[in-house]
Amino acid sequence: MNTSFVNSARMAWAALRMLLVLTVVTGIVYPLVVTGIGQVLFHDKANGSMVKVDGKEVGSKLIGQSWNLPGTDKPDPKWFQPRPSNSGYDPLATGSSQLSAGNPKLVKMVEAAKKQVAAFNGVSESEVPKDAVTGSASAIDPDISPAYAKIQVNRVAKANGLTVAQAEKLVKDHTQGRTAGFLDQPRVNVLELNIALKELAGP
Repeated sequence: MNTSFVNSARMAWAALRMLLVLTVVTGIVYPLVVTGIGQVLFHDKANGSMVKVDGKEVGSKLIGQSWNLPGTDKPDPKWFQPRPSNSGYDPLATGSSQLSAGNPKLVKMVEAAKKQVAAFNGVSESEVPKDAVTGSASAIDPDISPAYAKIQVNRVAKANGLTVAQAEKLVKDHTQGRTAGFLDQPRVNVLELNIALKELAGP
């Protein structure tokens, strides 16, 4: 038998065996090990950080959602409101408006949004923070700044029959500091805040 043919066949068989081994290791063993570690050590995060109320999933701590009046696109005054979303809080259509900071269209949108937010919360336009009128890069940011939560306190308290002090305490209790003391910015998770608000205010 031709020696070159035998050598080629031997090399092809070795390559095939290596392919099979790597396929099993990287395609089956490794994913199963990583998934197992995630489920054991980081079960909540590995499953989407879902939040349950009375045994029912109501959302994820990682994905923003709208808090509008039922069947409308108008914000419900009894809930703390999230950042605006260019995608309608759709996790399958994330992304910003792609408009530059100096784009006249964006400037006009921000100015209109600032007036709406100020009127809705009964504050002056100068008190409206940036995150109240601009979306995040992902368009599904679940958090707002403490400053944005603060300007909503009076409205939320009134709509739910609470005192301002009660609403302020809710915000304070749900304000997270910088990660590791120096990363990110202080923030408030809107879903967790509104769940706590519902528990306090009742049905």
